[in-house]
Amino acid sequence: MRAAALLVFAAFSPAAIAFDANGVALGGHESDVKKAYPSAFCKPLEWKTAAADRRCDDGRIAFGGVQAKITFYLRGDAVQAFDIRFDTKDRDRVASHLKSGWGAPLAEAIETISRKDKEDRRVYKVRWEKGNEHAVLTAQLERKRASLEAWRGNFSEEIYRVR
Repeated sequence: MRAAALLVFAAFSPAAIAFDANGVALGGHESDVKKAYPSAFCKPLEWKTAAADRRCDDGRIAFGGVQAKITFYLRGDAVQAFDIRFDTKDRDRVASHLKSGWGAPLAEAIETISRKDKEDRRVYKVRWEKGNEHAVLTAQLERKRASLEAWRGNFSEEIYRVR
C-alpha cells in the first residue's frame, strides 16, 4: 500500500510534470494552444524541416507574472517545442516561477564569455532535463531580451536543418 502511495505521489510531483507554458505541455495539441492562447496565430512553418510543420505565435502573454511573447512549434498536431521571450530584468521572477513548477534545475550559473577586443559577455543559464525533454532559460545580462526554450528530443538541432 505504501509503495502504491509513493507511485501516485511521484506521478504528480513537479519532477513528473512535462515542461509547459501556462498549461500547454510539450506533446500537447494545437487545440490546447488555442484554448490557452486564444489570440495565437497558427500557420504552416515557412521552411521544410523534420522538427516541425506548424507554428503558433502570440505576442502578448503573461508568463510567471511578466509580459512575454511565445512561439509554439508543432509536428503532426503535437507540440515539439516552445520559445518564450521576455525582458531580462524579469529573469529572477521567471526562474522562480519555473523552479516552483518544474522543480530544481539540473544546472544554474552565470557564465562569462571572453571575447577578443570586446567586453566580456555574461550569460545567466538555467537548465532542466526530464527524459528526452529539455528546457533552458538564458539571459545575456547586458541585453534587453531573455528567453526560455523547451523542446523534445533533437528539436534544437533539427529546427533549422532545411530539408
